[in-house]
Amino acid sequence: MPTLIFVNLPVRDLAASIAFYEALGFARNPQFCDDNAACIVLSETIHVMLLTHEKFMQFSPRPIADARAGAQVLLCLSALSREAVDAQVGKAVAAGGVADPTPTQEWGFMYGRSYEDPDGHIWEVMWMDPAGMTAGAETQAA
Repeated sequence: MPTLIFVNLPVRDLAASIAFYEALGFARNPQFCDDNAACIVLSETIHVMLLTHEKFMQFSPRPIADARAGAQVLLCLSALSREAVDAQVGKAVAAGGVADPTPTQEWGFMYGRSYEDPDGHIWEVMWMDPAGMTAGAETQAA
């Protein structure tokens, strides 16, 4: 069985956060949803747990960081093409997110952009051409 990842994110407005992620095309797993939490399924192995601040504090004694004032983590998802990168960022903006809080990455064989969710969490979307990546690594080694 593959390893699953559950990314736990504190959110100020659970309903707004659910709507944002559903607008990106992701679905909820109702098995793990209640008035204080929602499980958003990104893939068979990647899940995002949206937790109200109160619920999040049950798992950590540390204060919740303001994601707009500092960064503790950058989340990155792969995409199948450059066009898919742009489409995902476009969906995020249409759903109320902020486009490109970090610089666009353009390396020829790799292309990436980012968006910010309603709570300021930064998500990167990255496309990599496996053939170009191998050639780039060989050039770098030489």
